[in-house]
Amino acid sequence: MTAVDDELLKYRMALASVRGMGIELAQRLLDVMPDEATFFTTDSKTLGRLLQTNSKIIDADYRRKLLMAAGEEIKFIRDNGISATYFTDSGFPTRLLNAPDAPILLYSRGRCDLNRGKVVSIVGTRHATPYGTHFCETLITDLAQHFKDDLAVVSGLAYGIDIAAHCAALHEDVPTVAVLAHGLNTIYPAMHRSTANEIVRSGGALLTDYTSHDYISRANFLARNRIVAALADCTIVVESAEKGGAMVTATIASSYNRDVFALPGRYTDQYSAGCNRLIARNVASMITSADDLAKAMRWEYTANASMAGRQRELFPELTAEEQRVFDFIKRNPENSVHISAIYATLQIPMSQLLGLLIDLEFKGVVTPFPGNRYTAT
Repeated sequence: MTAVDDELLKYRMALASVRGMGIELAQRLLDVMPDEATFFTTDSKTLGRLLQTNSKIIDADYRRKLLMAAGEEIKFIRDNGISATYFTDSGFPTRLLNAPDAPILLYSRGRCDLNRGKVVSIVGTRHATPYGTHFCETLITDLAQHFKDDLAVVSGLAYGIDIAAHCAALHEDVPTVAVLAHGLNTIYPAMHRSTANEIVRSGGALLTDYTSHDYISRANFLARNRIVAALADCTIVVESAEKGGAMVTATIASSYNRDVFALPGRYTDQYSAGCNRLIARNVASMITSADDLAKAMRWEYTANASMAGRQRELFPELTAEEQRVFDFIKRNPENSVHISAIYATLQIPMSQLLGLLIDLEFKGVVTPFPGNRYTAT
């Protein structure tokens, strides 16, 4: 880049560091002034009149310190091969433009196309069980079989479900993006450093809106969830307790009008409680396979009929309660049945009903549809 380019980048990086700055606010600001440099070179009184505010962001010392920090950060990213992408650049993730509180500038290592046709965020507990890990592996393997050329997997590089999703994507040669809660001067947790390097080498990316001099705090991890949610077409919660970062991400994704899915589990399992709650409250649709996702997202996908046939053959017997649920669904062959109708008619506790429906799907006798609806297979 030329010196002029670095000067422009310095102003953009400084603007991105303004407290509370998001795409919506940046667009409003640039509607009343010609460029980012004007924001930093105009005196406080004039700036306050232009923006109709007396907020701290117009304070001259505050803006000067942001510019100094941005100048130092430019040297860091140049020395370390880091890219800085501004929200008006062609390579900026277009999905983020639909999230008003998304950051206006992203720092990245790696060359992953963040505008691939099918982007899936996978999140969950740090205390992943074999059930959740296996689901991640199976889901990504099946998606890669059909959509590898257009697919990317997003997560947060944390312990548990996050790292399971990244590793599964790497195994299938699917680009994966790790959204970090800190600058690219470090990797947290340090144990995942080798995975982070492999992500970059394999066509993925490490992504953050934090600079190398930003402090790491608990709030950062919650704030970065908005990027995890906004980058993707849908968010899948694999395992989560009733409270946690994955639940926050699901809520944010829903607020962005993104599809949300959750893997159900037994009502006795602590790290399925959050997923079951999302499903019961219609925040998320139930997902048990790549088939579910493809149908809900209307991605062109041909179900593996031979697999369904094997499932029916391997599990021909139904328990008495499973038979009750199956018979009720089967009595409505022309239309799918909503889970609430099953619950209201059969009076089976919702937590138990969710488990029965999962078992029936695994046995290949019912098929789930978006919106918690089922038909007999």
